Amino acid sequence: MTLDTTIFTFVSSTDLVLEIPIITQNQADLESQAFSNANSRYQAYINQLCLGAILLWLQEDWTPQTKVWPTTSALPSFWELVNGIALTLETTRLILIPSEAIDLSELRVPQEWVDIPSWVGDYYLAVQVEPDEGYVRVWGYCNHEKLKTQGSYDASDRTYCLDAADIINDISVLAIARQLCPEEPTRSAIEEIPSLSPQQAENLIARLGNPEILTPRQEIPFQLWGGLIQHGGWRKNLYQQRLRLPEQWSVIQWLQSGISQVAEAVGWGSFDLQLSAAGARGEEDTQLSTILSRRLAIAGQIYELTIIPQLEQDATIWRFELRNAAVGAAIPGGFKLRLLTEDLQPFPDNEDVATTAVEQLYVEVALEVGESIVWEIQPFPDNYEREILKF
Repeated sequence: MTLDTTIFTFVSSTDLVLEIPIITQNQADLESQAFSNANSRYQAYINQLCLGAILLWLQEDWTPQTKVWPTTSALPSFWELVNGIALTLETTRLILIPSEAIDLSELRVPQEWVDIPSWVGDYYLAVQVEPDEGYVRVWGYCNHEKLKTQGSYDASDRTYCLDAADIINDISVLAIARQLCPEEPTRSAIEEIPSLSPQQAENLIARLGNPEILTPRQEIPFQLWGGLIQHGGWRKNLYQQRLRLPEQWSVIQWLQSGISQVAEAVGWGSFDLQLSAAGARGEEDTQLSTILSRRLAIAGQIYELTIIPQLEQDATIWRFELRNAAVGAAIPGGFKLRLLTEDLQPFPDNEDVATTAVEQLYVEVALEVGESIVWEIQPFPDNYEREILKF
């Protein structure tokens, strides 16, 4: 709902003023508690208010397909560490930069949203949040190219700053530009950030996981920081470490004592299945096995990813299997199921590809105790973000 801006006599006629829904205010009060310190809690609170108002407006006035990137459930692991929200509108990514600041002389964007390739947006929206008054004010925007090439970099807090004079104030111009010039370049070229090794990531998470470090993003060189948090699994592990949560992604623990709360929240579940195996004298031996499963929406259909432990004499073989959830339906040609090491490296026989329509895709892997796996499916499922599954 757009507020009657005539009651805000100080607001420019080109500013967009949006009411914060009551349900958003209640959610923000509740959900902002899941953070390690007061700074992160308030950052999450402001971001949640901003998101609730602007996402509703975009879905109603622009496109119902507007979505949070990468997933709504991932937002706390962002807000614990950095200010900002990413939204996708078809092929366009918007970055919302909320602030309570009264001084609107410049837009300040955290470096992560500008220099991490997988985080970069097409457009950056400057949003003033007024929690007590119950509204947000979108007072301007710019694209990535302008922010990167004309903005100044402030090393003291790792932000890119762009003067208000260089920002387009009327947000309606953005809607027109997307319609009339959809192919217009919006992003500046940036360098890739080197990947970290699992050992580097583990050491950094142990160090930065101390909740007494209030701004972990400024504790280490940006290339190391970017390499750590661009990996969704490592970013979530850092967040959980700062909250002193127990291990959430151990498959062995899932099988022994049930799916963790965090994994359940993103869709993991389990069920028991009777498996038959030949006994010592050739007799059928029926065993009860726990199967882990997760439903995924891919290209408009529902699929089921399962992890099936297969006990061999010397080791456990883990079978990752993808099927269409509809009875009798196939997996289309071109789909891929792929397993990667924790640092996203391939290994022999790590993927299965559907060259034509098939009933299932599967990859089997033997893992040592303590090893980790990341699964991928292409095309990517809706709301996909990498998970580090520990065995």
